[in-house]
Amino acid sequence: MSDVIDLLRRHRSIRRFTGEPVEDEHVRAAVAAGQCASTSSAVQAYCLIRVRSDATRARLVAPTGDQAMVAGAGAFFVVCGDTRRHRLAAARAGLPYDARLEAFLVAAIDATLFAQNLSIAFESLGYGICYVGGLRNHPFEVDRLLDLPSGVYPLYGLCVGRPAEDPLPKPRLPVDAVLFDDRYPEDQAMLALLDEHDRSVADYLARRNKKPVSWITLMAEKFAEPRRTELAPYYVSKGADLR
Repeated sequence: MSDVIDLLRRHRSIRRFTGEPVEDEHVRAAVAAGQCASTSSAVQAYCLIRVRSDATRARLVAPTGDQAMVAGAGAFFVVCGDTRRHRLAAARAGLPYDARLEAFLVAAIDATLFAQNLSIAFESLGYGICYVGGLRNHPFEVDRLLDLPSGVYPLYGLCVGRPAEDPLPKPRLPVDAVLFDDRYPEDQAMLALLDEHDRSVADYLARRNKKPVSWITLMAEKFAEPRRTELAPYYVSKGADLR
């Protein structure tokens, strides 16, 4: 339908990279493209930290879930919600900073819109990317390594580099399980769509010679107990008011 849609549909997470570094010119161009994403009331509540130190990248491998690509990709970034600059503006104006949960949500949303634009820009330049949610496994340790100021919330990592693999794209939910007219569907209709997705996942795993696993079962197990329970105390310690 369009070159942009074709690019988006070719996406897959890359976890093995060549040793080629990401060019500084490409980083700046991708960041500028990321900044063109929509942002709530022009607050631009995000920042991107490129971890250049090999020693720091190596030390980030363990707290991000022992993911070797954090140290081995062409570049590793940390995507952050950033309310620091708004706090500085409020202090200069002699006003309190008291935006509470809305400010945290805006920062998380703005940062994610920016990050997706950024990632698409990198992919358009021939790079592969992989988001690293494991950055939230041990937030206090990550914070110490990055020495982040109050008001800056690390949300996830981003590996970027030239791909050293060409994996099959993972199946997504049927469009009809995501797009609804006027109202959310009845539960039985949704469950039927999830069964359809399970069949797609089974086919994908068979093509990769992997053991069949039900997506429905995986999701049920994933949300059966709390995870990353340090996150709320950590973000509060960085200045977030989650009320």
